[in-house]
Amino acid sequence: MSTNEHAPADQLRRCLQQKTATIGVIGLGYVGLPLAVEYADQDFSTIGIDLDETRVQKLNDGVNYNDDLDDERIRRLVAEGHLRATSSYDEADDIDVFFVCVPTPVTEHKDPDTTYIEAATASIAEHLRPGQLVILKSTTYPTTTETVVQPLLEDAAAEKGLRMGEDVFLAFSPERIDPGNETYTLENTPVVVGGVTPTATDLAEQVTAQVVGTVHTVSSARVAEMEKLLENIYRSVNIALVNELAQLCDRIGVSMWEVVEAAATKPFGFQAFYPGPGLGGHCIPVDPHYLSWLAREYDFETSFITLSARVNEEMPHYVTNAVVQAVANQPIRLSDASVLLLGVAFKPNVDDTRHSPAYTVTKLLRERGVDTIRFADPHVEQFRVSEPDGEELPSVNLTPEVIQSHDVAVVLADHDAFDYEHIATHSSCVVDTRNAVADNVDGELPNVRTLGGGGFRDGATPVPARGDSEVSEYERSF
Repeated sequence: MSTNEHAPADQLRRCLQQKTATIGVIGLGYVGLPLAVEYADQDFSTIGIDLDETRVQKLNDGVNYNDDLDDERIRRLVAEGHLRATSSYDEADDIDVFFVCVPTPVTEHKDPDTTYIEAATASIAEHLRPGQLVILKSTTYPTTTETVVQPLLEDAAAEKGLRMGEDVFLAFSPERIDPGNETYTLENTPVVVGGVTPTATDLAEQVTAQVVGTVHTVSSARVAEMEKLLENIYRSVNIALVNELAQLCDRIGVSMWEVVEAAATKPFGFQAFYPGPGLGGHCIPVDPHYLSWLAREYDFETSFITLSARVNEEMPHYVTNAVVQAVANQPIRLSDASVLLLGVAFKPNVDDTRHSPAYTVTKLLRERGVDTIRFADPHVEQFRVSEPDGEELPSVNLTPEVIQSHDVAVVLADHDAFDYEHIATHSSCVVDTRNAVADNVDGELPNVRTLGGGGFRDGATPVPARGDSEVSEYERSF
């Protein structure tokens, strides 16, 4: 740590201690907006930068668009002048700490797309001055901070006579936002930070500690980047395990849900994971591909991780096959069938549809010839099959008449707001991918087929074991 009180690092430390530092958050989505709100609530002048003009206008009007945040809190922070938003970098000269919270998708070939990170970094680079800290929070592959962000900043710094690590600082700190989680929030969830230099790590720790109770430092940015992938791939692998076992349980007539419940009684060495229609959200469906891509750069293949991702990606196909079978068991042609999707968000009790299995299920049903598909979701007002101009599915209210008018209802997201007894009572057939009906309704439910429930494959009876030669190609697709 420098002893020169005029050194850029020391100047930033004093600004953080005195809360005179200006915080900039680039990307005001599910990660960026909560982060901006926390700093504003700690009396830091906070500027949010987002290219979405509608989002910027809402925030500046004091209008909240994130279900996890309190409406009144947003209004107060905006009214007090602690929080404001802009779609330009005109005020970037005044920002002391930049948090980069932009999307990190994959390409059609499942390779990392760092376009948003590069664009945000290039814009920051135009406004570099001594005493600034840049923290990348977007989930990405290890080495991104050092090989994508750092060179852009170094080139700009050199042109201005600045030195990375002495005048300008860079770190990575993975986000740990869990939409809909009311127990673990940004404030009480430990955060990991790793800088490209020890001073950068120290500064990143100090600024993070202003809004987070526990900060864990690691030796480098790439350790922090890899740590984030481990968190999410751990879930991906274990979910793939139960998804595959759920398909086997349907074959042999055993409830996977009862199996998991029984296994969870063991007080050590086991953590419960549950099957479902596929993965959603930004991180878990994408992260295995980041690591697989990076591994190939080092002549290494992540076979186990890649296989797990493939199992999870196949689940919407398994669900679609079950819906098709449910229609086949009724006196109606597939092209004349009507399907109701219950919950198009990627998880319960949120409005987040990023990478939701509902997209793939809808696409696959369309390919099978199903023309009438509607959805009901208390958290999602509009659902487009593809953005920005794709087909918009009609949204319906779950009246008895509406439910009865559909041949199959498919539970994709088990929102608490759904009345499952009402749904089961009025549905001709329910394909339940979350065990939601069984969890909420007592008694026999002959019209409900639960994924992993022991009869999902053909909707009723266990399938006897047979030799491979006796299994048709059609049946292998289940």
